Amino acid sequence: MFSFRTTPLEDQLDRTLLEGNVGCFCTQNCWDTVRSRYMYELFLERGNLKALFQPKDAELTPGTNHLLFSKKELEGLNAVVVEIQDVGVRYFNYTRDVLRLMSLLVEMGEEAPAMYVVDHLNPAGRIVEGSMPSGDTEPYVPKVPQRHGLTLGELCNLYYTEIGARFPLHIISAMATDTNRQLLPWTIAPASDIPGMFTCYMYSGGGLWNNTSITPGIGTARPYEYIGAPFIEHNTLDVLPVPEGALMRSCSFTPTTGRYEGERCYGYQIMLLPGYEYHSLLHTLQLMRHFKERYSQFELYPDFYRKLSDQMLVDYIEGNISFQEMRDHVKVEEQKWIRKAKRFTLYDNQPVRIK
Repeated sequence: MFSFRTTPLEDQLDRTLLEGNVGCFCTQNCWDTVRSRYMYELFLERGNLKALFQPKDAELTPGTNHLLFSKKELEGLNAVVVEIQDVGVRYFNYTRDVLRLMSLLVEMGEEAPAMYVVDHLNPAGRIVEGSMPSGDTEPYVPKVPQRHGLTLGELCNLYYTEIGARFPLHIISAMATDTNRQLLPWTIAPASDIPGMFTCYMYSGGGLWNNTSITPGIGTARPYEYIGAPFIEHNTLDVLPVPEGALMRSCSFTPTTGRYEGERCYGYQIMLLPGYEYHSLLHTLQLMRHFKERYSQFELYPDFYRKLSDQMLVDYIEGNISFQEMRDHVKVEEQKWIRKAKRFTLYDNQPVRIK
């Protein structure tokens, strides 16, 4: 059973929410701006909050980008209420945790609690980038492109169909939430490595650096805007690929955590110009090919291939096909995805591709 609801969570009259055992699955983004409380405090006040699943460490602590839980902890619950801020990218950890939750609910069969998703706007907007997975993938990854243009509620709607789920799934519209009317979706940082406005526009491609020997600035104040490694050399004769609407500035930085912690890295800051749409995935792939041709130290780690899950994109990085061939492939994949996505969208505006 699936429903899409246009009234706020506290106005829902389901007995499972009013009287049942409720578990809350949430991050710091479940803050209610009108009532100055977190979503789970509603059930604390009602006296029926039986489980709370949150990141284990303090907010924005590096490496705390997962929600830990087990099927046993879900037993005895009548409802699980989910509220996180998705960032619009296929491999965002908290969203994969939500999809893992859905998979466990399927395993529970008739004993599964109902699932309620308090939806939020997508901070990366309705723009689509990339291709749907065509090979082996990381666990709990939906069949969507790298930047999918959906909200979390819409992703759950899609995944619900993909896994053949039968437990009750209810989506609370993002338009029913006062927070979405008052705050921009990146105001409260969605994760320790997604700190600001521009991060979500760069994460669809930039997240792939995490599986290479170049760091995307993890351990700095501007992850995914900065990329670098100790082995990169600044050379004025080295012409980097830079798309229209972006600039690249040579720089150095020393990460405080993650790969190259405490080591000085040399690299670049990617800067976006106002009024342009930036295709992070295409630009990242261009940069990877550029660095692969120039630095023997540049490596794609084994998990990179599962994360990208598209052999044609790998072929481009390795120099086997041209940029035009790769871009044509991505264009077709984006168009294919947009046609598919219409079946799962819950709002009037639809996903679109960058022309």
